Amino acid sequence: MKEKSGRIKKRLYLVAAIILLAGMGISAFIYLTADNDPGTVLGYEVIGGDVYPIRPDDSKMYRHDLEVYGGKANVLMDKFMRWFASLWHGRSLALTIACITVLISLGFFLVSYHWQSGPDSDDPD
Repeated sequence: MKEKSGRIKKRLYLVAAIILLAGMGISAFIYLTADNDPGTVLGYEVIGGDVYPIRPDDSKMYRHDLEVYGGKANVLMDKFMRWFASLWHGRSLALTIACITVLISLGFFLVSYHWQSGPDSDDPD
């Protein structure tokens, strides 16, 4: 029984290492190839001869309308939803994947570290 448990423990360590390496590799690839897009653009604004994109959350009228229809909670929820949506684009996606990879890999490492060798054994090895 100890031998089978030891094999399971080694496989869990191997799975954790594979997940960590693959996730970090994919994350690095995305980070190096992605660009940071400004998000949804409503229009453009010219200031001093330079053109800048206008996003909805940059507009006072948009924020005012949000507050009129839904109150301050609606404005806060809109900011939260835009932040959450931004996690899945460009370089932020690479960082999100890296964090999720570390958490999943850490979970496998902890499970394999605390895996018992036998049914009545208190020894983690």
